[in-house]
Amino acid sequence: MANTSNRSLRLLSLLQTRRYWLGVELAERLGVSVRTLRRDVDRLRELGYPVESQRGVDGGYQLAAGAALPPLVIDDEEAVALAVGLQVAAQGAVEGIEESSVRALAKVVQVMPARLRNRVEALRTMTVPSAWSGTIRIDPDVLTAVALACRDLERLRFSYTAADKRRSERLTEPHRLVCIGHRWYLVAYDLTRHDWRSFRVDRVTAPERDGTRFRPRDLPAADAAEFVKAGLETPPNPYTVEALIFAPADVVRERIGRWCTIEELDSERCRMVMTTNSLDWPTMALGTVRADFHVVHPHELGERLREWGARFQRA
Repeated sequence: MANTSNRSLRLLSLLQTRRYWLGVELAERLGVSVRTLRRDVDRLRELGYPVESQRGVDGGYQLAAGAALPPLVIDDEEAVALAVGLQVAAQGAVEGIEESSVRALAKVVQVMPARLRNRVEALRTMTVPSAWSGTIRIDPDVLTAVALACRDLERLRFSYTAADKRRSERLTEPHRLVCIGHRWYLVAYDLTRHDWRSFRVDRVTAPERDGTRFRPRDLPAADAAEFVKAGLETPPNPYTVEALIFAPADVVRERIGRWCTIEELDSERCRMVMTTNSLDWPTMALGTVRADFHVVHPHELGERLREWGARFQRA
């Protein structure tokens, strides 16, 4: 009986860590047959856990949202991390959840074994809170939406405001959330730029999952935190590109407006301004316009254009 109970707790813990499990994979993780797994799932349902199943070759299980929040199963390390995280949230790191964080923290600490309460207390007393005068406040709904997209491997759309106040629409494959200092960052593969990017979550608005699942890509760094740190240490966008394009502004905006700022000069001319850390982007953008143009600056872009032109002629 004890073995069955322990296995049920293990099953519940696994269902809470991933959105969907293949039945065969879940049975292997538990070390039981598929038939025994079905009986264990039925046992969880009898206890009130809303476990959904899908039949077929790729059939499996997932824990659905229920009418009430069922008991959560967490291990010792997760319990300590939960308590410490609630302490940080109670200090106002995420806007609007200070009071609820205090209530949740009181409930968690109350049911903790003494050994875990001692660890939490040690972390609290040995950590110096930082009173940021200009603390960046995060919308909890935005943070939650981003976290769920990372967990469920679903593409995420959102509006993003860059440091220079320019807004753009992004379609990404979210990878991880990283908290460095007093800021949250989303590490994701940008499907528009076709490259990895880190986004400050306080500059993200209207995040929306489109339901499209994706296979995780290999991050070009040891982990997400190292990727963000490397980006912070590298001066962003060293080039400010300006070019005069001999085409109507509306036409140019339709073709490359997502990458740059287009200023109308008259009915037949416009000015393109782009801030970038690679001259390949403006080279590609200007080629996409399919119109004559004149580079105002920087002079390095002229050299890059000649290099690309020579390569295309050889091809």
